[in-house]
Amino acid sequence: MRPLLEVEDLRIRYPGREEPVEVVRGVSFTLGRERLGIVGESGSGKSQTGRAIMGLTPPQAQVTAKRLAFSGTDLLALSPRQRRQFRGERIAMVLQDPKYSLNPVMSIGRQITETLRAHSGVSKTVARARALEMLAAVQVRDPERIFDLYPHEVSGGMGQRAMIAMMLIADPELLIADEPTSALDVTVQLQVLSILDRLVRDRGMGLIFISHDLRLVSSFCDRVLVMYRGRIVEEVAADRLSEAKHPYTRGLLDCLPKIGEDRHPLPVLDRRPEWAE
Repeated sequence: MRPLLEVEDLRIRYPGREEPVEVVRGVSFTLGRERLGIVGESGSGKSQTGRAIMGLTPPQAQVTAKRLAFSGTDLLALSPRQRRQFRGERIAMVLQDPKYSLNPVMSIGRQITETLRAHSGVSKTVARARALEMLAAVQVRDPERIFDLYPHEVSGGMGQRAMIAMMLIADPELLIADEPTSALDVTVQLQVLSILDRLVRDRGMGLIFISHDLRLVSSFCDRVLVMYRGRIVEEVAADRLSEAKHPYTRGLLDCLPKIGEDRHPLPVLDRRPEWAE
């Protein structure tokens, strides 16, 4: 059975003062209808990888790959118009902070219906009904009220639910979630993860979950990719993340706080140049 997503030797370069800077260097993986976690420090290339799959890399960047295919379709061979059609309709991405991702001068309901109408051409009445259903599906208690509110009028957790509803209303096959719970408190984090888990399971979607939180990824995902300086240094089953072998992954795990243990001095993450080669 063909994977949902195939990534082989993905590279992303940005112009530099003297020579191009390569921020993603030879990333390769496949994704089925499963939950794949990508972890690493800030600057390791996690979000850049997700944006390249979406086709949201800035114009000045150079994106190359031996293969970047979704359900057999070569994403790099698509025209800009075809790529826009893929976004939202077949692949969607939830960003980490709704304050910066939602349009502040458009109501939440209008933003959700606009996404649906852009890909399906349904009437405003049908789009509104679908949007209310989707808001209910992401556990918004009063969809009618939230529909007419603006992003600044709702909490961070409610805004993130609205973002998830917007990204899923067109029934994509793949969802990329980039730090979707980082700006939320622990209780709301668990609620958002429960929503994602149920929607992915019920719809049979693929999920790429990008996060700094190793504990979260180990409990939520099926597989984990560990990135360091633009490369994948280790792949491990999520439930066996604590048994990871690579010294960088071990270093990340050692930096996690542990109840009941003396953590003074705090561990320092060792970084070695050869890990990035």
